[in-house]
Amino acid sequence: MNYILFDGPYRNNLLPFTFTRPVADIRVGILTIRQKWESFLEYTTTTVTEDYLADKFPMVEMEENIMINASFLPNMEVVEFVANLKYNQALFKGEDVIAFFAKEGEEVNDFSTFEAVEFEGDIIKIEHTWDIFAKNGDAIVEDFNLIIKDRKSQPIPATVNTINPENIFIEQGATLNFATLNASSGPIYIGKDAEVMEGSIVRGPLALCNNATLKLGTKIYGPTTIGPHSKIGGEVNNSVIFGFSNKGHDGFLGNSVLGEWCNLGADTNNSNLKNNYAEVRLWDYQTEGFAKTGLQFCGLMMGDHSKCGINTMFNTGTVVGVSSNIFGSGFPRNFVPSFSWGGSKGFVTYKTNKAFEVAEVVMARRKVAFTDQDKAILEHIFEETNQFRRD
Repeated sequence: MNYILFDGPYRNNLLPFTFTRPVADIRVGILTIRQKWESFLEYTTTTVTEDYLADKFPMVEMEENIMINASFLPNMEVVEFVANLKYNQALFKGEDVIAFFAKEGEEVNDFSTFEAVEFEGDIIKIEHTWDIFAKNGDAIVEDFNLIIKDRKSQPIPATVNTINPENIFIEQGATLNFATLNASSGPIYIGKDAEVMEGSIVRGPLALCNNATLKLGTKIYGPTTIGPHSKIGGEVNNSVIFGFSNKGHDGFLGNSVLGEWCNLGADTNNSNLKNNYAEVRLWDYQTEGFAKTGLQFCGLMMGDHSKCGINTMFNTGTVVGVSSNIFGSGFPRNFVPSFSWGGSKGFVTYKTNKAFEVAEVVMARRKVAFTDQDKAILEHIFEETNQFRRD
């Protein structure tokens, strides 16, 4: 059987992160959503996504295909339902389609002719940007149990203080010295070739992915994911960093999500709680206004390739688009459009030729090519988001 992940109805709710990737490639827990499904299915998936992303994330269709809504995170129970779908059947959770069986070339616009199969078990659904951090603890636990099954952790070094060491898993090549790991409130996963420098203090759940680094004296608490090749310092609470991003110095990041290739300057801080303790509102790309989140704690949402200078301050519930550069004193506004350059005193357009120069240098430092596909995607985003820039 061929399995294809599709973006589903919540793709626009997950902007700015889905500007540059399909829903399937969002990281929540230890793994991306795609990696989770592939681990359970033991099958390589492809993707139905936006046309401008299709060259980088192509779909491979076969005679018979099971289409999976990438907003749903797999577990053993739902995977069994998905794998056993028959032609003209669709698996539902309430009004949402989890998966359906389709044949090659068949366009499915509604499910009125499908036999409905109801899934009544528990399942995690990612339908808003804040779900990425709010549901990250449960996702870490599920991924942890999946990854460590029938495997043995590398030894915990004698210099490392631990609480609940049986809830700590260390992959080969990881380096830890003179750190404190408290896994009493959730598992701690240390990925391959990751490093936890001296003086770091961690309270799980934590996913420190492959080649990621906690710098000297880092403080991590609340369910937090540090994606591959990211470098983190200072204080981090209940946040998700997709990968290849840096918060290398002191400063607070809380209840936040950073995409890939982001960089926070030294002493950058975000607020995750309003002074009046009111519900946080976030920019909504569909309504082009600020929408209720139902959350009291919500910090910074920053899209891929965006960066900020030293001592940057972000207000509660700030959304930063793709490839923006923020600097200067004071608080920038709560919505910074993609390809913006400036700060609290105002923004101008960050031209693509300048943005591409930076991206090429930044990615080359990690031995990753900035390809023509990447340029085409960013050029499309630049044009699509032009309406939000004011200069």
